[in-house]
Amino acid sequence: MRLILSLQRERPGLGMPRARGIILRAVRRALECEGVEDACALSVLLTDDEGIRALNRDWRGIDNATDVLSFPMNELRPGAFDPAGCERDPATGALLLGDMAFSLERCARQGEELGHGAERELMYLAVHSTLHLLGYDHVDEGEMKRQMRAREKAVMAALGVEDVKGEK
Repeated sequence: MRLILSLQRERPGLGMPRARGIILRAVRRALECEGVEDACALSVLLTDDEGIRALNRDWRGIDNATDVLSFPMNELRPGAFDPAGCERDPATGALLLGDMAFSLERCARQGEELGHGAERELMYLAVHSTLHLLGYDHVDEGEMKRQMRAREKAVMAALGVEDVKGEK
């Protein structure tokens, strides 16, 4: 499966030089675990708390910083990926999954608080965001959240990373 990832840093010098590789690895594994075989494309913005707060306010009406935002291009059913009807890049034919935005500041703080570091936290957040792009959600404490959390655990295990309590 080919993955076309367009990554932009909102400003120069915004930490985590290995972010692109971490995100690519996590997204690829999440897509594989969900049975996605088509070429896919997505865009990623690396920002800080101020940048993600502005995005959250402008797009969701929530005036708070967060760790990651996901903006799916398609309305998909979780656990039942079907590329039929999905938007495709006219130049490459790749499925347009959507956009992700990460606050590297929040990522570093959460990684420190949970004791596993910023890179591991970024990996988890990339898995989490990919699942959102594929239709998973956690709008309540019910079945949807349990289903998403189970998929996160499965993908992280496939990445060879132990589960950490306290994640979404």
